[in-house]
Amino acid sequence: RSAGINGMHELWLTLPPILLADIVNPVLFAFMVYAVGTTRPLANSLAVLLGHTMAYLAFGVLFAVAFNVIAERITNPEPIDYWISLVIGLLLLWVAWRSRSTDSMQTERSADAEMSLIKAFSMGGVINLIGIPFALPYFAAIDQVLKADLSATGSLSVVIVYNIAYALPFLVVPLLALVMGEASRPVLARISNKVDRISAVLMPVMLLLLGLFLIVDAVSYFTTGEGLI
Repeated sequence: RSAGINGMHELWLTLPPILLADIVNPVLFAFMVYAVGTTRPLANSLAVLLGHTMAYLAFGVLFAVAFNVIAERITNPEPIDYWISLVIGLLLLWVAWRSRSTDSMQTERSADAEMSLIKAFSMGGVINLIGIPFALPYFAAIDQVLKADLSATGSLSVVIVYNIAYALPFLVVPLLALVMGEASRPVLARISNKVDRISAVLMPVMLLLLGLFLIVDAVSYFTTGEGLI
């Protein structure tokens, strides 16, 4: 029991910076702004967010379950955990290097005014499906959860809370659509552009720091028998 409590405390220290690196991504925000341009701005933007969040949670659970089956590990971290951390850390360094000169991902497009809720929900899921191979911070978060000495219920609860925390900042889109109505569209477009510019600067730095942490964590385990956390 005390080991599980210690693992939960360690997650409170390691997951927030990973979550921050995960959130700084303008793609979902841009598509939610796109949904605000439809005849159901509030419902469709929420549907996009819900579709993305449900898909993200499903991928996280599947990754955790598949990892546990492959690694044959239940509670205690094994070398395979740290090999995965090392690989993810190296990939994060590569992505950070590539993203430093990446042009804005945001493109201008006219919204489908008659978009249905099902289409909006599906759009959120598809956005997640396309981006999941590059969701390295999320994989890093799942890896940290698996390293903690938690029960299956505890691990699942942490993953659910992580996904809820991920979705919360994006609620600014439907909230502005609710409060400001049509006037929210230009405001959200400006916010989206600023998010795009900020992420172009912050994303490489955050990915670099996260990658270095995972690499040092793995190297520490391989050389001393204990990770940083």
